[in-house]
Order: sequence, then C-alpha cells, then structure tokens
Amino acid sequence: MTGEITGRKVFVFTAAAFAVIIGVNVVLAVQAVRTFPGLEVANSYVASQTFDADRRAQEALGWHLATHYDGAVLRLDLTGPDGRPVDVAKLEAVAGRPTEASDDVALAFHREQGAYVAPVVLGPGRWVLFVRAEAQDGTAYRKRLDLHAGG
Repeated sequence: MTGEITGRKVFVFTAAAFAVIIGVNVVLAVQAVRTFPGLEVANSYVASQTFDADRRAQEALGWHLATHYDGAVLRLDLTGPDGRPVDVAKLEAVAGRPTEASDDVALAFHREQGAYVAPVVLGPGRWVLFVRAEAQDGTAYRKRLDLHAGG
C-alpha cells in the first residue's frame, strides 16, 4: 500500500508545517523592526530625568497649536495665551505614518500671514505630525498631532 501513513511521513508533514510557521514569523518580525524601530528617544532614562521640568516649561508658554491640511499645503497656527500668532526662534516638523518610518517627510515651513506653512503632498490615510519649536527664550515646545489626509 503506497498511501500508508508512516511515522516518517508524519514527521515530514509536522516539520514542514513548523518550518512554514517559523519562516513566516521571522519574516514578519524582521519587517516590523525594519519599518518601525519603536524608538522615540535614544535613551529613555536620560530623557525621563528632565521630563517634568520640560513639561512645566512648555505648559507655561501657554501656546496652542492647530493644523490645517488641504491636500497640498500644511498650515500650523501657533498662538499664544492672548490668541495672537507666536514668532518662534526655531521650528522643525516631521510628518510620518504611525507604524513605519519609511514614509517620514521633513517639512520646511515659512511664515505666511501669521501662520507657518509648508508645501507637502501626503498620501491618503492617517499621519502623525511631530512638531518641535523653540521659543525666543530657548524654551522647547514639542507636540505630536494626528492628521488625516483624504484620498
């Protein structure tokens, strides 16, 4: 009988099934780490040492940040506690997907009618905007905002 199930056949089928499962897991793990390393800061312990003081300094600025995206231009309205536009010493921003770093785009802002604007075309879906600004007195301002680009 050629269709007989033997111990050798059971072993080969079982080994092949586990090989496929392990292979798929390895590919998925490599892709996950390659596309999103999971790091927000290089050394979380060092960052934690000044976190509360940095947060209080940022809150003391009283700034409010609003975003507007029309499909071609991203506009940041950064206002102070009095509702007037804030003139920052330095402004950097990166737009990226929440789960991978390969689509990250560094934005170049210029001042236009009291707001900061940057030309950018974002693909449809969810994006995260990381904004880093510096007040005239050197106080750091950091904000993470969710964006949705239509499509």
